[in-house]
Amino acid sequence: MNVFFEEDGNFKVASVMTESQGSMQIESAGGKRSKIKTSNVLMRFEAPLTGFMEAANLEAETLDLDFLWECCGEPEFGFEAFAEDYYGRKPTSVEAAAIAIKLHSAPVYFNRKGKGRYKAAPAEILKAALAGLEKKRLLAEKMAGFIAQLKAHTMPEELMQKLDMLLYEPDKNAFEYKTLDAAAGDLHVSHIKLLHACGAIPSIHDYHLGAFLREYFAKGADFTAEQIAEIPADLTFDLPIADVEAFSIDDSTTTEIDDALSIKQMADGVTRVGIHISAPALGISIGSPLDIGAMQRLSTVYMPGYKITMLPETAIRPFSLDAGKIKPVLSLYLHVAADFTITQRNSKVELIKIADNLRHDALEPFFNEATLAEDSGHPYWAKLLFLFQLAESLEKARGKYDPTKPPQVDYNFYVEDGIVSIVGRHRGSPMDKLVAELMIEANNQWGALLAAHEVPGLYRAQMGGKVYMTTKAEPHQGLGVAQYAWSTSPLRRAVDLINQRQIISVVQNTAPAYMPNSDALTTHLRNFELTYKAYSEFQIRMERYWCLQYLVQEGYQKEGGQEIHATVWRENLVRLDNLPYMTKVYGLPELKTGTRVSLQVQEVDTLMMDLRTKFMHVLETEPVAADVITPDDENEAEAA
Repeated sequence: MNVFFEEDGNFKVASVMTESQGSMQIESAGGKRSKIKTSNVLMRFEAPLTGFMEAANLEAETLDLDFLWECCGEPEFGFEAFAEDYYGRKPTSVEAAAIAIKLHSAPVYFNRKGKGRYKAAPAEILKAALAGLEKKRLLAEKMAGFIAQLKAHTMPEELMQKLDMLLYEPDKNAFEYKTLDAAAGDLHVSHIKLLHACGAIPSIHDYHLGAFLREYFAKGADFTAEQIAEIPADLTFDLPIADVEAFSIDDSTTTEIDDALSIKQMADGVTRVGIHISAPALGISIGSPLDIGAMQRLSTVYMPGYKITMLPETAIRPFSLDAGKIKPVLSLYLHVAADFTITQRNSKVELIKIADNLRHDALEPFFNEATLAEDSGHPYWAKLLFLFQLAESLEKARGKYDPTKPPQVDYNFYVEDGIVSIVGRHRGSPMDKLVAELMIEANNQWGALLAAHEVPGLYRAQMGGKVYMTTKAEPHQGLGVAQYAWSTSPLRRAVDLINQRQIISVVQNTAPAYMPNSDALTTHLRNFELTYKAYSEFQIRMERYWCLQYLVQEGYQKEGGQEIHATVWRENLVRLDNLPYMTKVYGLPELKTGTRVSLQVQEVDTLMMDLRTKFMHVLETEPVAADVITPDDENEAEAA
């Protein structure tokens, strides 16, 4: 005897070898033996096993579901009884099995009520279910068409409407996502790669920028009309005017000029040096729309060729220290003796005239390591030389002066019409050291001023190698100062604006804007620390993008691969020559840190931010000293 039974949702047939209470030993047509429950058996028959299921499936294909549904009536039924009614006679075992197979394959038409038993779905429910199936069928057809278009690198308009979701916030349940996923899977490429191939990402730069803007500027980077109009263009201040004129030193791309310097000869060989910081705190009141916006943005966002300012242009211009203008400033005056010791310090809130805005590119040929010995002819050479000598004295006082230390290189990015130039500049050059040391002095001394008057501020501290923000005056070991309160960039950083409010309250002997244990101060600190870190990481990411774009621009990915030189940093991580870019080189042999190597550029991928290179050989040059690697390289290494 043979049995037709159900197992794991499928119909099978086998011959019975032995049968006991509740179970039976069976053997399939292929000779496989197994044990099944008697309750799983739907029908016993004598017909041969060979070809039985094939014949039953063929017969099932001839059956019409709509006609079956019309024939079965409303009551629950068993498939064998229904088969007899359908055929008008006792059905063969193959015909009965075919009815079971057909009923079982259509749960929309027939609800299962047990082993081999069914009930016809109500008419209204069946109609709705069939409509749903038709909708799914049409959707499947549409998806198949869209997949074909994507695989042919054509972007369907309907998917283009959901591009933002597909790029930045994928919804895995969405039709558009499933379509893209299927096409990408067939082609064995990433979603982003396929979208780019289909022309959906016309600008790779804007794709990377868009990801950042979605997270941090979801409502757009524009300022509100209220913020723009908050500070009138003809704003004036009732302040004394300084008895000196100041000058600034900045990169040519700087538009928010918030620090300047002055020098005046005093009696008895004393020189008075002024550090003058723009004073937007005088015009931006706490809780105003402009203040709220600044505390949300917290910093200007920098990237090569573009920036998102913390303040609108209408608020920057009245305070930016532009040449030929008289502007309100917070000034720190240093009385410097002939041996460059500082005998007196005092702070003022005043107006000052800005004589010049000196720019790095124009100034550097006249003021560099080679021009320190004699006058280069620049009108500010003598003043700059004095300030540089003061800067070295301040550096020595901090315990950070080391003339034997190899020069480290910073890089400036200049982007115009999509063309990038990357210019290296020695960190610690006379021009760089001059400004850096005087700003460190101001941040240190104003932090000390706040602490001495028990007025809270926001400090940058470093203990045990860890850099963090705090509301207490704590040491910054890396800089070698007792405290460090960012105060010299109030047009560009919210922390500096907050500290400036506090410093001005001490200088003018008024109540501080933020009292001790201020919740607002703590909130701003926490928000700034998180946001500033994110902005810095984004800046590094965009600099890496432009490094890759530079390689493309200069033809390094031409057929055959161009040679490029690099320095081993650690293990298989190298830093490219003349670019602030670190990358992994798979297959790089074990080499000492600082070893210079030649690489072959195999692929430059600005979309996925990837550089693929092949090790060629070690360059016959002296290894680079390990301490030439700058602290910023830690961030670059993580980005790589």
